[in-house]
Amino acid sequence: MIETGIGHEELKELLERLYERYNRPEFIDSDPIVVPHRFSAREDIEISGFLAATIAWGNRKTIVANGLCMMEFLDNAPYDFTMNASDIELAGLRHYVHRTFNGHDLADFIRALRQLYGCEGGLGGFFEQAWLRSGDIRRVLSEFRRRFFAVEHAPRCEKHFSSIDRGASCKRLNMYLRWMVRDDDRGVDFGLWRAIPASALYLPLDLHTGNMGRALGLLSRRQNDWKAVEEITASLRRFDPEDPVRYDFALFGAGMDGFLRGDAKSRGYGR
Repeated sequence: MIETGIGHEELKELLERLYERYNRPEFIDSDPIVVPHRFSAREDIEISGFLAATIAWGNRKTIVANGLCMMEFLDNAPYDFTMNASDIELAGLRHYVHRTFNGHDLADFIRALRQLYGCEGGLGGFFEQAWLRSGDIRRVLSEFRRRFFAVEHAPRCEKHFSSIDRGASCKRLNMYLRWMVRDDDRGVDFGLWRAIPASALYLPLDLHTGNMGRALGLLSRRQNDWKAVEEITASLRRFDPEDPVRYDFALFGAGMDGFLRGDAKSRGYGR
């Protein structure tokens, strides 16, 4: 954590205040996490959450709208569609599009998910077992990408799946892990994958969390890459070693709401 002239306790109080403000069910409807919140069965939550996280770049309203639209393409039964869709039904996905993620990419992702649920115990089964083998989320992310693309697929769809081995921040994967692993009393994250501790997670780093992190002295690195993810997560572990990514919604929400133009600067946070 870089020096800002602000004491540890004062910064912790600010983070907690932001957490109380933003990590609330009221913000679910405007966030991609609203897509898996439409379901109750574990497998539906896992698959819809993974696909919603996959398209989570760009305008948030568009992400939410296109995430819900994607579920309509999957008959609002993502697990059943994944496991049982015929070739004709998979071909019908060609009309789906979110920015550069198109229906052909979606069909390849469905085929990869089908293999995971047929051979690896599904998304949760894979992630929990991979964590138990390595105890390192970085290795889990690397292994997951290799396993996901072990089935036949068009090379173009690989661009929609960040590679930690290439130094990417893996924002969407880390966000998805937060959804599936964290469990609190707020009703925001799902806490389905209990074999993985929240302490092992890394912050989903994007433009807003990165800018807030730099303003608050939590991050010095300029690029939003994996090294920056490790740095800001290490800083947050100083405030909550058991659940450092609990501040994700706080940093993101404050960044989105223009906090940097007001409270943070007026009170002297940052360099």
